[in-house]
Amino acid sequence: MSERPAGPRLLGMPSAADAIELKHLRAFVAVADELNFSRAANRLFVSQPALSRQIKALESLIGCQLLRRSTHRVELTLAGEALLGATLPLLSDMDDAIALTRSVGGEVNARVTLLWNSVVEDGANGLAAMREAFEAFNAQLPIPEGTVVRPVQADGVSSLVVAPGQGPRPTVLHLHGGGYIAGSAFGYRPLAGALAAATGAAVLVPDYRLAPEHPFPAAVDDALRAYRWLLGQGTDPGQLTITGDSAGGGLAVSLMLRLAKEGLPQPGRAVLLCPALDVVDPPGGDGPVARWFSLYVRDHPATDPLLNIFEADLSVLPPLLVQCGTEDVTLPETRRFVDHARGQGLDVRFDLYPVSTHVFHLFWSFLPEAADALEQVAGFLRTDESGSAAEAG
Repeated sequence: MSERPAGPRLLGMPSAADAIELKHLRAFVAVADELNFSRAANRLFVSQPALSRQIKALESLIGCQLLRRSTHRVELTLAGEALLGATLPLLSDMDDAIALTRSVGGEVNARVTLLWNSVVEDGANGLAAMREAFEAFNAQLPIPEGTVVRPVQADGVSSLVVAPGQGPRPTVLHLHGGGYIAGSAFGYRPLAGALAAATGAAVLVPDYRLAPEHPFPAAVDDALRAYRWLLGQGTDPGQLTITGDSAGGGLAVSLMLRLAKEGLPQPGRAVLLCPALDVVDPPGGDGPVARWFSLYVRDHPATDPLLNIFEADLSVLPPLLVQCGTEDVTLPETRRFVDHARGQGLDVRFDLYPVSTHVFHLFWSFLPEAADALEQVAGFLRTDESGSAAEAG
């Protein structure tokens, strides 16, 4: 496994025992209670490999084995029994404290809801109001300290390079969300900065053209030009990553299918954050998302695999990390996509987080699950070609 690039991080993680986190203890208690990793993973809404990593991290930090594992059995060691007895009261007290805090304030959920509602409500007043509200929404999110932003022309596509400091050449192409009708590279500096801080990589964010002024395939064309520009920087394609959030996740898949169609090299990996993947039959019936997507699709045949990716050959894609929240509106189509991709033999890791907000990664500055998810993105990008990137969701 390659060394992680130097640079700012979202989460400090000392190697001493004081790096033990509540997620490690909760993972341990769930496995100790179930004596089964699969059931414990379902209980915690995480993948089984992710749960196994947390247990191994806890054992490493404490310095002794807590669980004995075999093909058919999991059992506690004496050390594990001792830790379980001490941990249960601790977690109970912590749960009581959290419940009390939420009953008094509910600050995190209220803050996230307030931010997103401003976009939804203004979106009912027309396209211009929706775009303005989306930019104002992103403007309320912080940019990690030390982030350096510079403009570039990526093969004629106005773009920003967002980096965790001076100097690094961009190796991540991020396609922003916004339903194909809103969003900008400037507005997405907070999320791109968080990706850069977590991974240590510079991120290229193109201002791809938006519908309805520029319907499909304009966005795919611009994303392709930006990717060609990255290739032209001399970086090995295997060291490149394509990422996308919400509609940008769907655009990322369309771009990679376009690469295959044109015989261009795929990136080494791709990351989809709460992706909106079904532009042909989106969730919500005739709601706002369906109306936005209809502006993007226009009269283009819905059978085009660059649009209807559920009918496309996904086996040509690189290894994928897909992340979503358990109550995200995109979860049903995300699960369907993961199943479809795995059915075609694609290497897919699917991580679920117990959150309700769409693209929860945007709230990395105050939502622990978001910071953790970005750290998992960093780990996925560090996996070298000889390592396995596939994990069961």
